[in-house]
Amino acid sequence: MQDISKSIEACAAHYGEQAEAMRDYLVAGERAALALDNRGPIEFDDSGRLAQHILDAYSNYGFYVFTNVLSEEECDDIEADMVSLKASFPVSPDSSFDANGNPALGSGSQTPHLVWSKPLGDPLGGTQLANGRHQVKMFEPEATVETPAASPFILLGSLRFSDACLRTYAQPELLRVAEAINGADFTPFNEALFIKEPGIGAAVSWHQDGVTHWESPDFDENIHGFNFMAQLYGSTAVNGVWVLPGSHKLGKIDISELVGAAGSERIDGAVPLVCDRGDVVICNRQALHGSFPNSGFEPRLTVNFGFHKRSSVLGVKGGGIHSDAQVFDEATIARRSKVLGYAIAARKERYPSEEPYRYEPFEAAGLSFDWDDAARQDMHDYNRDDISI
Repeated sequence: MQDISKSIEACAAHYGEQAEAMRDYLVAGERAALALDNRGPIEFDDSGRLAQHILDAYSNYGFYVFTNVLSEEECDDIEADMVSLKASFPVSPDSSFDANGNPALGSGSQTPHLVWSKPLGDPLGGTQLANGRHQVKMFEPEATVETPAASPFILLGSLRFSDACLRTYAQPELLRVAEAINGADFTPFNEALFIKEPGIGAAVSWHQDGVTHWESPDFDENIHGFNFMAQLYGSTAVNGVWVLPGSHKLGKIDISELVGAAGSERIDGAVPLVCDRGDVVICNRQALHGSFPNSGFEPRLTVNFGFHKRSSVLGVKGGGIHSDAQVFDEATIARRSKVLGYAIAARKERYPSEEPYRYEPFEAAGLSFDWDDAARQDMHDYNRDDISI
């Protein structure tokens, strides 16, 4: 694990009279996270089923840290793509050009791609954005004068911009985990990169992701799906996501009440997702989670992608957060799932000796996919069909 003692001190220093309380919270949270029994490699039993101790821990806590999932080679590929992506970012939120005067990333897109924030800000907390699910505003530390006025902290539709992220989307052991949790006919959800640069990266206020099924008679702990969070540089108590263990089973939570009871945004019982490079977290979308501004010294780059149970989305009207509110029919799900076919094909090219994942809906329909220029064109604005519930 990373030594983040200097980052803890730097973070706490922003909190004035509450500096000691923030320092204690970060240290205690890291210790508590590492004491949980929800960390280790992906394991399957002799029948090919996801190991029962992983299923039990995921059900108990709402998240699990899979260690050493991505090889150093795969991490290097993602890192190289990030260098190119950042060079093509627009110079400001209202610009269509990058720093070299070329058309910026996403030019001509009809779907959202970059989400911006002021340095160390909380652009979502306490607003009605995303259906108002970010109920409270996080503390916004004062950034240094050298930081830009605004910087990107989320890249949506990330698979069309990064071949390396597309290949990671088809990591076969992760897809076997998705099958174990959501069934062999699982569906895509949404993909994004979360960019938390030191001294710049924005907060994401406490929230639960699901919006559609809270009052459903079929409500259960997995009805809103999950996200995989692959970590390029690791994840810490200062720059990482915090989760309230077990909260995925509690239904819709009054976050303002929890913050009020704690006397601050430091919610009692929450723990950070502590990861090393190449680790991948599975996190239930119903779990209460959020992150503080990255006022430390370590970067975080999270390759985020999620999946649903088909029964949770087929014939269901979406929440309108990641895509337009719409009823997800078989045609929409099939169209959105093509990205997984392209990802499997792209990964097979890069890792020819690896056994590719076989997605049951493709097998049943006799579908096969190639990764070529036509596929790239087909992925343009693919996230207009994000299956957002």
